[in-house]
Amino acid sequence: MERDEEASGPMMEMCTNGGREETSNRRPIITGEPLDIEAYASMYKGRTKIMRLLFIANHGGGNQTMQLEALRMAYDEIKKGENTQLFRDVVNRINGRLGDKYGMDSAWCEAIDRRAEQKKGKLENELSSYRTNLIKESIRMGYNDFGDFYYACGLLNDAFKNYIRTRDYCTTAKHIIHMCMNAILVSIEMGQFSHVSSYVNKVDQNPETLDPIVAAKLRCASGLAHLELNKYKLAARKFLDVNPELGSSYNEVIAPQDIATYGGLCALASFDRSELKAKVIDNINFRNFLELVPEVRELINDFYSSRYASCLEYLGSLRANLLLDIHLHDHIDTLYDQIRKKALIQYTLPFVSVDLSRMADAFKTSVSGLEKELEALITDDQIQARIDSHNKILYARHADQRNATFQKVLQMGNEFDRDVRSMMLRANLLKHEYHHARKP
Repeated sequence: MERDEEASGPMMEMCTNGGREETSNRRPIITGEPLDIEAYASMYKGRTKIMRLLFIANHGGGNQTMQLEALRMAYDEIKKGENTQLFRDVVNRINGRLGDKYGMDSAWCEAIDRRAEQKKGKLENELSSYRTNLIKESIRMGYNDFGDFYYACGLLNDAFKNYIRTRDYCTTAKHIIHMCMNAILVSIEMGQFSHVSSYVNKVDQNPETLDPIVAAKLRCASGLAHLELNKYKLAARKFLDVNPELGSSYNEVIAPQDIATYGGLCALASFDRSELKAKVIDNINFRNFLELVPEVRELINDFYSSRYASCLEYLGSLRANLLLDIHLHDHIDTLYDQIRKKALIQYTLPFVSVDLSRMADAFKTSVSGLEKELEALITDDQIQARIDSHNKILYARHADQRNATFQKVLQMGNEFDRDVRSMMLRANLLKHEYHHARKP
């Protein structure tokens, strides 16, 4: 490869395409190894824990062992709550494959349904009494209790409606925040991310009243909303701004490891090199999250240091487990494609010419496959180059900086000469008191 003499300083850092990766003794939850479902599920609580387990059961491919393990854990978790409909669905999906212990428990379902009816009647009577007495705070609490009740039973639409009804009875900023946080939680569960953005914006209108933990939760929710809308750069910014004080306090929605993974991949796919350095690698707060998932930390460092073979190897090892993530599943192909394109572009920038055979080795692909990728990038004007298909060399079409500089100097010289001549002519005209007489 021939290096471009005109390449700028920062680009000179990109010549390395190897190097030894740092190792870590900490075992992350998301690794290239088969997913440890029990460890993974332990990061979450509540409904999202169950839904993530069911998602794994649905998308585990032909791995029946993983599917049954996820269904078994979902069965046990559901029995800690009050959602009998979801319980029946899981029993039907197990279909006797886990033995009698994980079969239909009709007595439990009947007891839970009976208790739910009694609780609903009690809540209706209490709310009716509160509305009769016109006690705003009690009415707000009544609707909030109804929202909690419906959420526990899995009736998300009813839960959302009751949480929203508390809005008319909120008397403090804290009440408004509480209402919005409940609405955001249910909206995420329902997949209504337009509602999530709306209620995040509503809370952000009064930032001075926000607790740091609440602010961190809002950034997570907003990041998820942007991720679902394929707005990866906005999603990355939100996840990168999450305060590490959040810890596991929002694990009914997201785990700290998810923040590192979502934020890191979205940043790689959408940030330029300077942004990656300033907002990710040098971000002290986000570094706390990256420490929880060393693979993501290392692939980001490898990408920035131009160790593309290692970076792509990390991405490849993470892919199978990331496809089991309920929020990332639909975005993995797009994110990986964007990251790879950025790596190809960044690889070619410092050089006048690139040997396609060596480049193909760096990207773990064939020369013919690499040619097709480069052709697409050249067609889209993302790489200014041409391909010598016979000799398998990529030639950059960099502007001739030296010639451009000479031309600019000549132009400036000509302009200076013209200006000096004009000033001398004017000075001589004034000296000799020459006045051009107008024609009558």
